[in-house]
Amino acid sequence: MVGLKPSDVPPPLGVKMASAGAAACIADIVTFPLDTAKVRLQIQGEKAAVGGIRYRGVFGTIATMVRTEGPRSLYNGLVAGLQRQLCFASVRIGLYDNVKHFYTGGKDNPGVLVRILAGCTTGAMAVSFAQPTDVVKVRFQAQMNLDSVARRYSGTMQAYKHIFQYEGLRGLWKGTLPNITRNALVNCTELVTYDLIKEAILRHKLMSDNLPCHFVSAFGAGFVTTVIASPVDVVKTRYMNSPPGQYKSAINCAWTMLTKEGPTAFYKGFVPSFLRLGSWNIVMFVSFEQIKRAMMVTKKRTEVIN
Repeated sequence: MVGLKPSDVPPPLGVKMASAGAAACIADIVTFPLDTAKVRLQIQGEKAAVGGIRYRGVFGTIATMVRTEGPRSLYNGLVAGLQRQLCFASVRIGLYDNVKHFYTGGKDNPGVLVRILAGCTTGAMAVSFAQPTDVVKVRFQAQMNLDSVARRYSGTMQAYKHIFQYEGLRGLWKGTLPNITRNALVNCTELVTYDLIKEAILRHKLMSDNLPCHFVSAFGAGFVTTVIASPVDVVKTRYMNSPPGQYKSAINCAWTMLTKEGPTAFYKGFVPSFLRLGSWNIVMFVSFEQIKRAMMVTKKRTEVIN
């Protein structure tokens, strides 16, 4: 078997939430440059190019950013990103199984609709209190590290303070509606697809419950999620990064994109989105399964010693 064996005892809620938060942070560190490139591509077109800089493709965007702004620019907003994952992933992923069992009354083998409902529930719950971290992350990723361009924010805490001071609480929760929509879609698609692919692989005995199985399941989940969630993700990024007054609402932002840039604007940054979501899912789910099992092994040893 590749990796740690699954525990005989289902992991408690605390283990699942801690494992999910830690695994999501690992995945963010590994894939953050792809996410930053995705954000830059998504906001391109809403304003004139600064200094004549245009981004072309995910790797072209990364190369341009490294050349013009330095390698550190690829990790703009990482601190806020990790804060987001600690708050966000621990709820949306860590609570998923428990919410699923709650909806079924503890019965095994829940249907697809129950899984979707559980995914939407935990995704919406996570966004409702982790939104400020996402706003700060997106704004850091969008700002350019050029001498000729004034930077909006100098640090993570200064960004929270500045947004609250000039835009109020509404500024920190800006884009909550599109983000809830986006993350409800992402969460239910991501978790349900991973669940179903993994169960199908194990049921047909194509693989055992180990790393290759988790890899294949996570890759499939990443692709399906990107196709479904990309349009909402682009609107969310544009709206959260916009200065006050540029868009009246998230719906107005979507309408402006459609009328000015056409329907293809909703799939701007699709390749980096897929590269990011696909690789993020692989790293996160593989790490999540292994961290969860490692914590259960440690817990079991601790109980034996005591």
